[in-house]
Amino acid sequence: MASCSSSPLLSNTHPSPEALATAVLGAFERRDTIALNGLVLSEEEFRAHVWPELPAARPERNLPFWYVWGDLRQKSDESLRRTLASHGGRRYALVSVRAAGETTRYPSYTVSRETVLMVRDESGAATELRLFGSTIQKDGGWKVFSYVVDD
Repeated sequence: MASCSSSPLLSNTHPSPEALATAVLGAFERRDTIALNGLVLSEEEFRAHVWPELPAARPERNLPFWYVWGDLRQKSDESLRRTLASHGGRRYALVSVRAAGETTRYPSYTVSRETVLMVRDESGAATELRLFGSTIQKDGGWKVFSYVVDD
């Protein structure tokens, strides 16, 4: 954690996975790509907070930051475009949030994968949605790690 102690906190975090999911649902309803991009890790946040603790960052792995970040960002942006095309403009009410995938604890943050939102649509029908893939929790705040949704 010492390596990240001088870094500012993650921006635009939410106090719970439910609050984060509600913000994401609202941005999808408005088709607000600026808000959606503000809810996901930025390059600076990934570099300062996430990268130093990832196994991929170890020198023996020989994976440069720019490669790992570029791959993540490209996949996240493409997944967001597809998901926004399918769900943008729709109004959903959040019922619950769960991580269907693995949760990994790092020294200063936790990543929860395969986020599933239980929602009710405008007709009241309940359904499960995957609008984003992983979340990161750090310093009491929750943020979208990426919009990558593996079908």
